[in-house]
Parts: sequence; C-alpha cells; structure tokens
Amino acid sequence: MQITMRFIRSWLWVIAVGLSANSSAAPALPLTDGVSQVHHPAWAESATIYEVNIRQYTPEGSFRAFEAHLPRLRAMGVDILWIMPVNPISKKMRKGSLGSYYAVSDYKAVNPEYGTLDDLRHLVRSAHALGFKVILDWVANHTGWDHVWVEEHPDWYKRNEKGELAGYHYTDLSDHHEEVWADVIGLDFSKPEVRAGMIDAMSYWVKEADIDGFRCDVAWALPVDFWDEARARLDALKPVFLLAEADTPEMQIRAFDMTYDWVLYHMLIKVARGQANALDLAALYRNPPRRYPAGAYRMTFTSDHDENSWKGTDRELYGDGIDAMSVLAATLPGMPLVYSGQEDGQDKRLKFFDRDPIVWKNFGRAGLYQRLAVLKHHHPALQNALEGGNFDIIETGNPNVFAFLRVKGGDQVRVVVNLVGSDSHFSLPREGGVTLKAWEWIIDAPQH
Repeated sequence: MQITMRFIRSWLWVIAVGLSANSSAAPALPLTDGVSQVHHPAWAESATIYEVNIRQYTPEGSFRAFEAHLPRLRAMGVDILWIMPVNPISKKMRKGSLGSYYAVSDYKAVNPEYGTLDDLRHLVRSAHALGFKVILDWVANHTGWDHVWVEEHPDWYKRNEKGELAGYHYTDLSDHHEEVWADVIGLDFSKPEVRAGMIDAMSYWVKEADIDGFRCDVAWALPVDFWDEARARLDALKPVFLLAEADTPEMQIRAFDMTYDWVLYHMLIKVARGQANALDLAALYRNPPRRYPAGAYRMTFTSDHDENSWKGTDRELYGDGIDAMSVLAATLPGMPLVYSGQEDGQDKRLKFFDRDPIVWKNFGRAGLYQRLAVLKHHHPALQNALEGGNFDIIETGNPNVFAFLRVKGGDQVRVVVNLVGSDSHFSLPREGGVTLKAWEWIIDAPQH
C-alpha cells in the first residue's frame, strides 16, 4: 500500500491509496512527434510562470513598487517572472492615453513611466536573489510609428503597394480573427540587416539587465530560421528561456522552449460553460490537432493580458469552475501560467491602453496556486516537458468527470476533476464508486 496525498478543493490530508499505471489507465497517448533539440535550462523543468503587468500592478505602476510583491510571489511558488514590455511606447498613432505596451519606440530604452534602467536592473537583481528567473516580453515583429529605426533605417520596414508605411494586418492564431493594428508598422525580416539589428537589441538586455530570456510577441509571423539564429546567439551569452506566442511545432525544434496551448485554453472555457465534457478533453489528447517534439513545453493557462482585457475575466469565462479549470491547467502536460491578479480573484477586465490599477484584496486564490506549484516542484511526473508515456487517461464511466495519471520513473500523480456544478458519481479502478461535489477534484500523489 502506497501512502499518498489527497488534495480536495482547498483541503489537504493523507490517505492510503494503491495506484497502478498498468491497471488504472489507458495506453500512453501519442502526444509527441520527433525530438526537440532545444536545451531547456534546468530551472525551467518544474517551473510555474507568472505574467507581470507593471502598468496595472500597483498604484505607482513602477518597477520599484512591483518589487514589494516579490516575496509574496515566491512564497506562492512562482519561478519565472514574465514582465510585459518595458520599452517606451510610441506617441504617433497611439491608442488611448498611454498606448499599447506592444507599440515600441526604442528597443534599447526603458519606459519612463516604469522607472529607469537602473530600476529595472535592481528589480532583476532582487528577483534573482529570491530565486526567480526573469524574462522580458519582446516585440520583434513590428514597432510603433515613431520608433528610432523609422528615421535611422526606413528601408527596414514593410511597405504597401504604394510604397507607404501602413498599419500592421494581423491574423490571430488563438481564434483566427483578422484586424489591422493601426498603431504599429511591420518590420521586413527578409533583410539581413533587420535580423542583425533585432538580435543585437535582444542581446542588449541580456548583457545590460542580466535577464534570463524572452516571451516573443507574435512569434509565428517571423521566419523560424530567424528565431533559430537568435536562440543560438543568445545562448552564447547565457542559457536563456524563450516562450513563443505561437503554437506551431516547428518553433520548438531549435528555437523555443515553450509555445501557447490555445487549444486547451479554449477547451477549458467550453468545459466550464457546459459546452464540452470529459469525452472532449480526452479526444483532445487522444487525437491531438498537432504533435510537438518530445521534450517541448506547452504553456497551459486560463488567462493572460490579452484574454483578460479582450475576452473576459475569470468569472466571465469560467464562472464557478475557475478553480477546477486552474487545477487542470496546472496538472495537465505543460507549464502553468498565472496572470497578474488571478491569485486575488481579480474580477475586472484591465484596460489595455490606459491606467487601471489592480485593487488587491486578500489574495484569496493564492493558496490554491501555491499548493499546485508545490506539487509540480516535488513530483517529477508533473514536469513540464512532453514525454512519451507520461500521460494516460483514466476511464471513469461519467462524462462529467475527467481523470488522468502522470508517470515518470517511480513517481506518479493521479488527478480527478468534476467538470460540472453539481455532484458527480463515478467509478475508479480498484476503488469502486466515488462522489465528487460541484467542481471538486482529487489529486493523489506520493508523499515526500
């Protein structure tokens, strides 16, 4: 008999349960194809990532003010801080009073609203001292209209059929809608000079601020061979971590550690709204729309800056099922993301182009995220890489209950989640009938 830990809703206790990968789960699922050549930094293996919206995080909206939250976030189990763009924002064609974080006017400067370069360096040093790694949001695909390169290198930009600069035409990979970003103009990566200039600008932040990598905005719009080159050049400075705003497998052969799991994100919304169930979740993993290189990371999430501002709050997207969906995002294959304010139950769409500070209350969901991060830290079975044989679906006989087993070596973790807002009765192998209350879950894991 193996002693395991059962975590149901917000309570934690020890029970005796026998788990068997062979008897309780279906055969290993075909999640991967080929092998990633990316060498992930060791510190990313069991990490949880947290997106920091500096503008809205505090009343001051500054690096120094955010620093006060570092001990709290470290205690919550966060390992990687993804800081939204720190660069100054273009004034020409600006949207709102402050403009988009992603309309950059200078790749080698700091937005004065947030502080100085020394303030950023101080933040990174303080974060490193507490054990965090820090990645910056990087906007390589386009710049603002008054970026310094427009005057210095006007030939580096894409032009319309009339030879004019024009707003960037955009197709969203998350839900495939199309629009024009009028406040930014696209760079021409067919030109070697643009590639060299961009890698030089990225290298600047590694050298000057000692950051640990980048989250790369609209990464899918740039040639993969550019990212391959950029990764090699950055790794020569220090081992970095690269997150692509993309979900294309070829990005993860040589360039990126991690891509977005948008398919899972949209599925979790459908599940929480009663538009999908455990059978649909199982089909997503049994017949994945894409297969990724073995060893690749996928980012699993319930919100980020785009989703919160444009799609809805956690309450709007998931209702009472938000905690259950967060459990799935933290325990299914991939690295879980927490966005600024989620640990507080933030229930407003943060404005994108204007100041709209988070009103912090009691950090009521921080305990949930902390326990999930501890589980990931302590259990190799929950490590972030996609690996063969690491994920098996368990049949429960109830389409409202999703169960799976994660296995690595001698470690195994079983997760069972009730996907509806009412009691669900089901059966588990070797245990018989079980009942979970509305949105309740079980996590069984060896005690360490």
